Amino acid sequence: MWQNTILVPQNQIPARDPDSDGRDHLADRIARRALEKRGATYSSEVRRLLDAGMAVMRRSGTGARPRVADIVAEAGLSNDAFYRHFPSKDALVAAILADGSDRLRSYLAHQMGKATTPRDAVRRWVEGVLAQAADADIASATLAVLWNAGGVDEGLASGHSSMNEPLAELLRAPFAELGSAAPDIDASLACYATIGKLSDYLRRGVRPTRAEIQHVVAFCLRAIGNDPAGDEQE
Repeated sequence: MWQNTILVPQNQIPARDPDSDGRDHLADRIARRALEKRGATYSSEVRRLLDAGMAVMRRSGTGARPRVADIVAEAGLSNDAFYRHFPSKDALVAAILADGSDRLRSYLAHQMGKATTPRDAVRRWVEGVLAQAADADIASATLAVLWNAGGVDEGLASGHSSMNEPLAELLRAPFAELGSAAPDIDASLACYATIGKLSDYLRRGVRPTRAEIQHVVAFCLRAIGNDPAGDEQE
């Protein structure tokens, strides 16, 4: 069974080319393939944990906080897999919140990209944020995540601080175009106010009316000294 196997005695292996960089390129390639495979496996594990955490929190609502055991069972993974990526359940909740914030930011940026004026961009931003309370399924999921993150009824009226900065960033350019003297601060204040209003709708379990949404739009425009009278009423 060994007749086709080529074995070279160690003392007959040619010396490394003195002009080479001294690296074992074959070993490097094999190691890179192993790391890439492990990286893909780890990425899959993280996504399964994020999705499982979201599913468990959605089912639990604001009645009970899920345990790590609940999350790994939902994901079909082990405790070792969980703690390989997250030092605690709170770290997973923070990651789920960041994941949702990234998705919302992408959605808002897409909607604002359709705007024809900076005023329209602000309106689309406000509508997109408050839309999280308009759909019952999205509202219950958002409320569950914020509650587990300590952002509802636990001393943080504006949702959760980690949500605000990436969302506020989208308002800076239209605010600057509309004449804000301090677009960074104004964008942050408008974001805190709007996310705070979203948290209020979620906590009360009500959907914002069209008039209420337009009132928030007008508030954001007034905050930067822009007359909202000409804002589009669609």
